[in-house]
Amino acid sequence: MASRKQDKHINVALFVPHEGCPNDCMFCNQKAISGKTERLTAADVALAAETAIGSGKDTTGGEIAFFGGSFTAIDKDYRKELLDAAKPYIENGSFKGIRISTRPDFIDDEILMLLKEYGVTAIELGAQSMVDKVLKANCRGHLSEDTRRASELIKSYGFELGLQMMTGMYADTDEGTLYTADEFIKLRPATVRIYPTIVLKNTMLAELYYKKLYEPQTLGEAIEICAQLLLKFNAANIKVIRLGLHSGGGVEPDYIAGPYYPAFGELCESRVYFKKAADMLKDFPKGKYQLIVNKSEISKMIGQRRENLIKLAEMGYECRVLGSEDIIPYEIKISR
Repeated sequence: MASRKQDKHINVALFVPHEGCPNDCMFCNQKAISGKTERLTAADVALAAETAIGSGKDTTGGEIAFFGGSFTAIDKDYRKELLDAAKPYIENGSFKGIRISTRPDFIDDEILMLLKEYGVTAIELGAQSMVDKVLKANCRGHLSEDTRRASELIKSYGFELGLQMMTGMYADTDEGTLYTADEFIKLRPATVRIYPTIVLKNTMLAELYYKKLYEPQTLGEAIEICAQLLLKFNAANIKVIRLGLHSGGGVEPDYIAGPYYPAFGELCESRVYFKKAADMLKDFPKGKYQLIVNKSEISKMIGQRRENLIKLAEMGYECRVLGSEDIIPYEIKISR
């Protein structure tokens, strides 16, 4: 199974809330998701970059990242203003490049050539699903073929490709979610972000929820499907760089329902470890065992409030967890 070496660098994340989006998606409340309402300025970009550089931490392997809207769809002059502010920090080596997120239907040769000139190195597409009926039901305004076309074009220009997906969307199923993951893997992105759908105030999804036309995933359901996604992407050597919405900002006050949890990613990884350990132990007689994992993953194997060890004990396996530097993440070795 592939290694998930963690990058040690400082990124600057800048949000461009709802700038450029041609329509309102069923689930979208960018103010809540990003925690930002003010329009980002060139001065904001410079201040964030200078603050990161002045922190004393290494930024040279990091990126200046524009998230939150549809960067390639925003007004050309405004896009140029933000890129002009970021470009000097790429040219002087303070950061390795610029990362943007955008829609699959706002990628073409002209845009990619421009982004190349400014030092953009990574482009993430908010694909969300590869099931067309789900995209239509959620008012996305693009189809799966747009994601396929844009992904191949992005890679042909030498950009790092990132794809973003959601679970539990309106009109979606777990089968649809797993299909989306399989289609992502065919596109060979470098990174993936996974976001369970939550119901936020001031969205069309909230209206459906109150009318009992939409039932969000429970936390347990979201953890289960996301654990399956983690294993799929890890086996394909595709790095999952985010699981769940960031805590803080405007999420908590605008939250209505759904599987939002500040440490959602850790819960999913812990579930992966339990599933793997339980599956491996079933071939062993009941008794006491040592589970050896990467030393940085010990807490995930144990689980929150020792949940994983308690469940294994209920199955007849009393386990102790040990750490090793010689084991890659998600690998487990078992000994008496």
